[in-house]
Amino acid sequence: MTEIDYKKLKFKSGLEIHQQLDSAKKLFCNCPNVLRKDEGDYEVNRKLHAVAGESGEVDIAASHQASKDKDFVYQGYDSTCLVELDEEPPHEINKEALKIAVQIGLLMNMKIIPITQVMRKTVVDGSNTGGFQRTLLVARDGFIETESGKVVIDFLYLEEDAARIVSRGDKKDVYKLDRLGVPLVEVVTAPDVKNAEHAKEVALHIGNVLRSCKVKRGIGTIRQDVNISIRDENRVEIKGMQDMNIFIEAIEKEVSRQEELSDEGKATDMEVRNVLSDATTKYMRPLPGSARMYPETDLPLLKIHRDLINEAKRDLPKLKTDVEEDLKGKGLGEDMIKLLFKQDKLELLEELLKVVNKPELVAKMILMWPKEIAKHADKDLKEVSKLLEDNFGGVLVALDKGKISESDIKKVLGEIVSGKSLDEATKIEKVDIGGVEEFVMKIVKEKPGMNANAYMGLVMKEFGGKVSGKEVMGLIKKYL
Repeated sequence: MTEIDYKKLKFKSGLEIHQQLDSAKKLFCNCPNVLRKDEGDYEVNRKLHAVAGESGEVDIAASHQASKDKDFVYQGYDSTCLVELDEEPPHEINKEALKIAVQIGLLMNMKIIPITQVMRKTVVDGSNTGGFQRTLLVARDGFIETESGKVVIDFLYLEEDAARIVSRGDKKDVYKLDRLGVPLVEVVTAPDVKNAEHAKEVALHIGNVLRSCKVKRGIGTIRQDVNISIRDENRVEIKGMQDMNIFIEAIEKEVSRQEELSDEGKATDMEVRNVLSDATTKYMRPLPGSARMYPETDLPLLKIHRDLINEAKRDLPKLKTDVEEDLKGKGLGEDMIKLLFKQDKLELLEELLKVVNKPELVAKMILMWPKEIAKHADKDLKEVSKLLEDNFGGVLVALDKGKISESDIKKVLGEIVSGKSLDEATKIEKVDIGGVEEFVMKIVKEKPGMNANAYMGLVMKEFGGKVSGKEVMGLIKKYL
């Protein structure tokens, strides 16, 4: 692909990033924030119609969706309620989710909105049972610093996630209600992105901020859209930009597509396009506008009190990059740090380090040994992990008090999994070190010429976990 002169093309681009929050409950009801794998308990059929927004006009994207005249089927569960079905007014907003959103805003230097209005955003593609999504502006006018300069964060919204698609058809779509109402933040940047590489840097930076807070992890929990225009022409929104491997290429191909249209004298339509696996894009629908917004009539104005903001500041988490640097300073390698974040064990590590300040030992104990022990015992890893997490603290207390040595820990954990109590497993029978030294002296004399590790193997076979490996190695080196 020919190198793109972004400045000459008057390239304009900004990002919209949607991230699910990991609160216990949904945003406007008390249903659990959890996705179901089983079949729904019941089904409800609906038709949806476009309505006029606050401006009195019907949004073009809503009209486009309504023209398809589809039927929508919703699968509900015992973990969903009448709020998701739009048969009951929304409850008071989830304070936990609101606090997380405020923290995200603070980490991006944003101004928290003291009084805000919950709005309804017309959505008639079937993903919301009521034909609208509830959304509210939480913060505005922030910024992040990148290598290519400051990027303004215009808005931070807190909103409901959509229902989860099961199947699509020409005349009928089927959705699950388990995801509908899950708290979601939307981060909207100004069009400060300078080129495709910069867009990726901005996306990763914002992702770092989000992952530093209490958000959900995994496929489908974060969705990224990129807005692109050139030569002061119409804006196009590219959805589905989650794959960082094609992020830059997709932007470059979209710029080239718009440039080709512009060179031919054809107007770039204001539209939403979906990115494909080959980094090209496909038309989805017209670009929505402000005509789809109108106030939520079932909820009063929301006041974000100073007490909540102060609480959010007090509990403000460190950025993920800063935490990584702290862990490196404690002697942990990059692979171990990646595992800590992947397995979401950082909080557990910090708690256990208060008992015994041995980061590498504790990291191995919680990240690697459960898998090895479960495999050796032929037991379910989740069950083993849960049992061990309940006993990690007690085992480390035994280590700190000198009841066991570091070399005993893995064996102790294995015995706990086999059915022993913590007290039984930590009662390690010790041997007289004089007897061990006599044995070392004997095998060095009887089997001359072996290396230290070979002698170590013979000693540990003889005495098992009853003696410290460090002490044994010291004795071996004494007699070699």
